Amino acid sequence: MKNFINKNKRPLVSGFCFMIVLLILGNTGYGQDSTAAVVPEPPAKPRPVKNTFASDQIIDAQTVMVPVKGTFEADIQHRFGSVQNGYEDLWGIYGIANIRFGFLYTPIDNLEIGFGLAKVNMLWDGSAKYALIKQSSQYPVSVTYYGNIAVKTVKNPDNVLFKYESERWSFFNELMIARKINEKLSVQIGFSISHQNSVPGYYTKVDTSNVVFKEQKFNMYSFSFCMRYKLTEGTSFIFNYEQPLTAWATDNPHPNFGFGLEFNTSGHTFQLFADNFTLLNTQQNAMYNANNPFGYTDNGVKVPGGQFHIGFNITRLWNF
Repeated sequence: MKNFINKNKRPLVSGFCFMIVLLILGNTGYGQDSTAAVVPEPPAKPRPVKNTFASDQIIDAQTVMVPVKGTFEADIQHRFGSVQNGYEDLWGIYGIANIRFGFLYTPIDNLEIGFGLAKVNMLWDGSAKYALIKQSSQYPVSVTYYGNIAVKTVKNPDNVLFKYESERWSFFNELMIARKINEKLSVQIGFSISHQNSVPGYYTKVDTSNVVFKEQKFNMYSFSFCMRYKLTEGTSFIFNYEQPLTAWATDNPHPNFGFGLEFNTSGHTFQLFADNFTLLNTQQNAMYNANNPFGYTDNGVKVPGGQFHIGFNITRLWNF
């Protein structure tokens, strides 16, 4: 009996020792895994805020938005006649209109290039837009640069419109700063400079010498503000105001006051609005806008306001 008992004790002791060894080895292995787990991982890159605006333009203002790489965009911009004639021409809908077709492409990240043609003056334009900073946990705002070159290709018989070919050209540069306040409200401000190669003027006699009197200046500095407020998932209220800052001797351009609605899907954006700009080019509007949104008095003469035009923008995107 004793031998039988003693034989049973040996495997029990051996099994108990074997389990202790396994536990020790197991704890050692887990200790090595925990050491590996605490190795610091590289910090994640800040994710930019999406959909600050639904389109790369609001009414007549550019926005900070640049489509993703490989996006092709087609734009149609239309401005009817002035609403001041009322029912006579159906508030400008049957009046003299201006229209522009534009095409843009994003060849690399953050850069969009494009060109377009407007009806008035057969104005061709080429543009470039680059997103410098995108709003994220690292940056509180988005910052984008926009530049534009335009040339009037309208016929010029007997040099009546242009004495020199260089007079057809104009240029535009703008820096835009925007912030998406929340899921509904986005705002943007912009500072721009428009340049024309020639200005109207004449020679005048001062004492015994001739002096050139320039009616305008070569550069026009402007300030712009625009906003979008989402009413529903696919509908937004949009607003655009642009104020010229440079004072000319004569023919100062009027500010632009635009408001309307925006409807968007995944590939389309449609904007319907009323505003004062009709030339469908940033620098042309900034320098030559003759439509006044607000009435005022100039040297005792009342200048009427309310010179609005109904318009719409259509944007279509394709991703390749």
